[in-house]
Amino acid sequence: MGNGWNRALRVVGEASRRTGRAAAGAGRGTVRAGRGAGRAAARAGRGTVGGVRRMGRATRRLTHAQGAGRTGLGPLIELTAGQSAGDALVTAALAGTLFKLPVNEARGQVALYLLITMIPFVVVAPFVGPVLDRFRSGRRFVMAGTLFGRGLLCFAMAAAFVSGDPFTIFPAALAVLVLSKAYSVSRAAIMPNVLPADIPLVTANARVALFALVAAGVAVPVGAGVSAWVGGDWMLRGATVVFLLQGVWAVRLPRHVDSPDLEELREEGEERPHRWRTLLNVGPVVTEAMRANMAIRAQSGFLLFYLLFLVQDGKLPGQAPAVTIGLLAVAAGAGGLAGTAVASRMRRRSPQVIVLATLALATVATIVPAVVFTLWTAVAVALVAAFAQGLGKLALDAIVQREIGEEVRSSTFGVVEAILQITWVAGGLFGLLLSLFAGGRTGLAVMAALLGGSFGWLVARRRGRTMAVEERVQAARSASGASAASGVPAAVTTVAGDGAPGSEGPGSEGPAAPPAPDGDPQGPPSGGPSPDGPASGEPAGEPYGGSPASGTRRLRWTRRAPKPTGPATAIVRHGDHPADKTEKHTKPLTNPHG
Repeated sequence: MGNGWNRALRVVGEASRRTGRAAAGAGRGTVRAGRGAGRAAARAGRGTVGGVRRMGRATRRLTHAQGAGRTGLGPLIELTAGQSAGDALVTAALAGTLFKLPVNEARGQVALYLLITMIPFVVVAPFVGPVLDRFRSGRRFVMAGTLFGRGLLCFAMAAAFVSGDPFTIFPAALAVLVLSKAYSVSRAAIMPNVLPADIPLVTANARVALFALVAAGVAVPVGAGVSAWVGGDWMLRGATVVFLLQGVWAVRLPRHVDSPDLEELREEGEERPHRWRTLLNVGPVVTEAMRANMAIRAQSGFLLFYLLFLVQDGKLPGQAPAVTIGLLAVAAGAGGLAGTAVASRMRRRSPQVIVLATLALATVATIVPAVVFTLWTAVAVALVAAFAQGLGKLALDAIVQREIGEEVRSSTFGVVEAILQITWVAGGLFGLLLSLFAGGRTGLAVMAALLGGSFGWLVARRRGRTMAVEERVQAARSASGASAASGVPAAVTTVAGDGAPGSEGPGSEGPAAPPAPDGDPQGPPSGGPSPDGPASGEPAGEPYGGSPASGTRRLRWTRRAPKPTGPATAIVRHGDHPADKTEKHTKPLTNPHG
């Protein structure tokens, strides 16, 4: 009995020792596995941080290329990309609740959606633009204020998101849209102040838009995933942090972003321009670009809602409705990105030529599906329409930045954005109504006819202005020849204006400069702020940084006539001679960084 008890104790003790050894071995294995997992996690973290740093350095090299970092364009590009990412996060958080495209809704609800989209622009045009023009010396702080305001509104929406309070979310979301447009207007107005000498305005605008699109494209899926995981309220809190950090970054922009206020100009004895009279007289170049972009924007709104309801009504066969809508959306996104990328490479093209070329391209692209209407021609016209809209808008921004003086530039951009949005809404309503009565070919044929008529009308008006300028030049040369033949030693100077009010006046002698070659966007060889000057023979619009309201024009370029055998010399100038008393007010926007 005793021996059996001892054997049992020995067996139990041996089993315990073996169990202990196994547990110790398992513990050592767990520790080793934990150490290996920790090392792997640390290596993965270091690799991620290193990849982010390398990506940041590569992005910084791109944004600061060609002197953009020295003049402030690089920081402005990064700031715009950051605020675009914040807007994308807000959109992802509110997706499915507010401001979504009503794909499956009735036509009346779609029309209501179109009218709601006009609210921010109606506010920006009459109120925000003049405020931005009034406080030009604090543009950095105005831009920072729009970012801080959006951050606070996102925090308020996050608090109301859980309870689903529409009376808080809806006004806050509209206010976010208004502040976003105010930032866009202010950013567009300061572009000439941060423009490097080697980058045209079209290219600079395209760089800003390209980085903004890339940032938004990365932020949308991230925001959608985070919203599905932790909820839209936490996504809005994340957007709050993004906007607040971007507001701090906006304050740190270079000081030359700001310009003197109108009150400071009045203290110096300069006359304040009449704002609304100036906005109604922006010159033929800006007006032409505006009308071309209005036609393109109307086509964009028309195609969006016309094709959408054709798909819903089963008049666009080939794929399932969801697949067809996805193809059209991808084509539109790719077209907009392609237009921005192409604009960033167009260094030697005049913005006026780009605008008319995009309208011609949109017209031709609309004619093709009007003749052969299939799914793939509809996808192609959606792609080309988005391409033309993106490229034409960048060229229009460059024209406004070049032609309009600083004292009304923000107001002009506000009016431009409002008119283009109203045109887009009108095109969408027209497509919505036409989808009730017409099939695919008929509706597209009507839109092609409208685009073709707009293009022909603009080309005819442009040709008429060019011929008028040439007639004035020939008359000046004839007068010069007659003066030389008569032996009169007086100098004769003739001014060829652009047909705008106040564009004709007596010229004066001065140093002559050669004209820009035909199609060369460099403009005047000296004294101009931008290499985006008009091509040879282009009627001059508003001056570089001049005051449209003052009735004075800065000389675009001068051409000295062949020296006659007699003592008389004739100088032919395109543009008007600025009055002495308004010379300060119409000073050119020269680049402070050379």
